[in-house]
Amino acid sequence: MEAALEFIVSTLLSLYMYVLLLRFIMQLARANFRNPLAQAIVKLSNPVILPLRRILPPAGRIDTASVVAIALYALLTVAILSMLRGGFTPISPILLLQAALYEILRSVLWLYFVALFLYALLSFVAPGAPSPVNDFLYSICEPILMPLRRIIPPIAGLDLSVLWVLIAIQALLILLR
Repeated sequence: MEAALEFIVSTLLSLYMYVLLLRFIMQLARANFRNPLAQAIVKLSNPVILPLRRILPPAGRIDTASVVAIALYALLTVAILSMLRGGFTPISPILLLQAALYEILRSVLWLYFVALFLYALLSFVAPGAPSPVNDFLYSICEPILMPLRRIIPPIAGLDLSVLWVLIAIQALLILLR
């Protein structure tokens, strides 16, 4: 029973972390905010971001409200999951910050793994088909893939850059364990 509760809480906390991260990534990648998927992400993250935005002005292209929201949410996630596991939240602020940073890194890597996998899958299933999902994935995945495509050319017309990024992400996730 406790394991099921921990799974449900962890999953729900992770899903909202992905929403906050996607909003920040969309701002960095200058994604189309008129996209229906982007609008859903904005609406889901507004309750957390908008109050912070009143206090924290943006620093250039970096939305400090989003950064602070992600950091605070990661700290909250670590504390909640630690309590659910029967432990206590780390007493040392350094341990708490390390755990929150780990949570953010792990979430970013998994977010990009899934996004790149879906991007590659959709390029085989419906190449060039206009859809909100294709456009959204293009806007967040291409900034990662473009530099690698300059180094690794297509082999017989097949772009393997996504495969190399997926392998690198999995290696990083293994190292983070």
